[in-house]
Amino acid sequence: MKTSTRARVVAIIGAKHREGRISSVYDYDQRKYRNDTVTIHGGQIQGFDYDTSSHFTGDERAEDLSFYDYETNNHVQLRFTGQQFSGYDYHTEQHFSGMVSGSSIALYDHEDGQYHSYSV
Repeated sequence: MKTSTRARVVAIIGAKHREGRISSVYDYDQRKYRNDTVTIHGGQIQGFDYDTSSHFTGDERAEDLSFYDYETNNHVQLRFTGQQFSGYDYHTEQHFSGMVSGSSIALYDHEDGQYHSYSV
């Protein structure tokens, strides 16, 4: 999964978990803040990645937070239940999963077989 797609997943999970808006994500792998903004309102997911100047949008349907990634021109399937999430990136044809603990989010990417840590 692309680094930017992972950050988008985390931003959406963070916005849903906090029931609000996310304006940045801290990527511990890259040791930097990523400027990914996400708003979830009225069943709509609206996001913008300032690092790549690309949008990502989706519809919120209960636990389903799937979205379209305009950078890769592919869908990302995303489900968030309680403190855990899972999904599928159609760009890389790989699964991912993770969990939320407070403002920390860990994402396991099946493509590279590693955990990636973030803070929102």
